[in-house]
Amino acid sequence: MIRFTNLSLRRGAKLLLEGADATLNPGDRIGLIGANGSGKSTLIRTLSTLVLADAGEVRVFGFDVERDSMAARRLINRVSADPSFFGQMTPLENLQFYGRVYGLQPAEIRDRSVEIMDRLGLAREQQRSMVKQLSRGQQQKIAVARAFLTSPVLMLLDEPTTGLDPRSKRDVQTFVREVQRDHDATVFLTTHDMDEAESLCERIAFLVGGRIVAEGTPLELRELVANGRAVDDVDMEAVFMELTGRSVEDDEDEEEVTVDG
Repeated sequence: MIRFTNLSLRRGAKLLLEGADATLNPGDRIGLIGANGSGKSTLIRTLSTLVLADAGEVRVFGFDVERDSMAARRLINRVSADPSFFGQMTPLENLQFYGRVYGLQPAEIRDRSVEIMDRLGLAREQQRSMVKQLSRGQQQKIAVARAFLTSPVLMLLDEPTTGLDPRSKRDVQTFVREVQRDHDATVFLTTHDMDEAESLCERIAFLVGGRIVAEGTPLELRELVANGRAVDDVDMEAVFMELTGRSVEDDEDEEEVTVDG
């Protein structure tokens, strides 16, 4: 399983994470909903070993991400909302580079790369263009292809469809569902899109000020705030507002919460 316990992270007087806890079993799909600046990306970077927490523990299938970081990284891949590439290389060339870093063979990389990009709806002429010539949505599809190239056990999807047009968003969501179904990967998705979280995830957690304040299935969360209303009449945005006291559209302070001391 994947478990993080009492994760806390401070930068000076800024508290980025505060006692965050959750457990993901193999094959789980959990969506983490929070406003911009709530700590979502900080948590993802901590789980993926890019940032070390001040306190707490993260274990990925038995590996401590600090003491066993290389072993943990082999099981993880990540999609961020702002991916980076070699702009003067084609998508295929980028994927060939990253695939070799992960130890895949050239023929395997090419076959898998083309298959994934085709499934994501990236046209062949786009696959042969320089990345810098592609749109934001097309580049995000390459980021998703790169993340799934190595068939990771744990997928950390950090707002993977932010800024995409409706068709590109649908292509990415469909692909994530298919890969999770076919390979039983564990998915941890951050988003502020309620519909996306419900569509892709079995469980949802709410993050406010670096702390997870509620977690459960969509039905369980609706039941918490129904107060006599029909559960089907309670949308997830209303649940978020009821349980957190704020709107998901409200920005927090750039992933930071100011604290005394």
